[in-house]
Amino acid sequence: MIPPPNSRLIRVLIAEDSRTQSAMLAMILEESGGFDLVGIAPDGVAAVDMAVALKPDIILMDCHMPRANGFEAARRIMESCPTPIVMISSTASETELVYSFEAVKVGALTFLGKPGSFDAPEHEEQRQTLVNTLRIMSEVKVVRRVQTQMKERIVREREGDTVPKLYAIAGSTGAPGVLVDILSACVRPAAPVLVVQHMARGFVEGFAKWMEGLLRFPIAVAQQGERTRSGQVYLAPDDLHLGIDPHGRIQLASAPPEEGFRPSADYLFRSVAAAYGHQAMGILLSGMGRDGAMGLKAIRDAGGATAVQDEASSVVFGMPGVAVALGAARYVLPPAGLARLLLPGKSIDDREGQ
Repeated sequence: MIPPPNSRLIRVLIAEDSRTQSAMLAMILEESGGFDLVGIAPDGVAAVDMAVALKPDIILMDCHMPRANGFEAARRIMESCPTPIVMISSTASETELVYSFEAVKVGALTFLGKPGSFDAPEHEEQRQTLVNTLRIMSEVKVVRRVQTQMKERIVREREGDTVPKLYAIAGSTGAPGVLVDILSACVRPAAPVLVVQHMARGFVEGFAKWMEGLLRFPIAVAQQGERTRSGQVYLAPDDLHLGIDPHGRIQLASAPPEEGFRPSADYLFRSVAAAYGHQAMGILLSGMGRDGAMGLKAIRDAGGATAVQDEASSVVFGMPGVAVALGAARYVLPPAGLARLLLPGKSIDDREGQ
């Protein structure tokens, strides 16, 4: 595809130690049009040096490289010259998945499976996903990431508050690391936690294992009809909407995608509002687009508590921002404040409310 006249090419740096893979990625960019391949880094150290020198619009980075893996390279880049980074990984290797998730936690925007060979049946779909992701993520304004501890907001006990019987959390770009930060602040959540996280197919099982290795309570991919238990986290599976019935049983559905997503945050929040009403809490994290905003409003309209991640800490304030504009968010908080909402009997001071 040839870009329209006078359109600005997206400057891409590829970080990939496999010559075969880097050649295939370069060919995909050339054939798709609209991209300017400014360099190919054969290892993680070179990726950092080239990012500083070339200042690309976006970096397409393999998670497993010599000298510095994708996680370490992403960390150094986000500390020295913040640049949008899209991680690519083979879902067959648990080590590569861990590197991908760790890279996202330190600032990479998202992760994708590596496209298959040109003659593979799924190649065209994977190519299109990769190209669209690069185009969209190249516009994200990233900021310098340094290892600092966020100051917590004021929290106090409040009489008369309903302690939620179910938590529903959803996010997209920039949310995986925040999700882990929120949950890691809890010894054990006060109620079951249902999670919709937009991610590429084939990653959710690895994501669950990675999270469970960092947290102190069970993390699992949700199963149809499963009865939820307090203190456990249930992730929406690939390509299925996640819902809940009034008896606390998981309901999965293959209904059409919403806002382009299946699983959809809106679907989850609507289901939670219908089943739990004022006994539910919905939390919407960083993400591009508007998925989850209307569903969060349904929870608030049903009397449930609602919160969104604040703009200052969000990689992309799209989804939370739409929710705020709709009046769906009672609280707008940084991750430390959101984490406190999951503690038994706790709520945020009125000064944090919207």
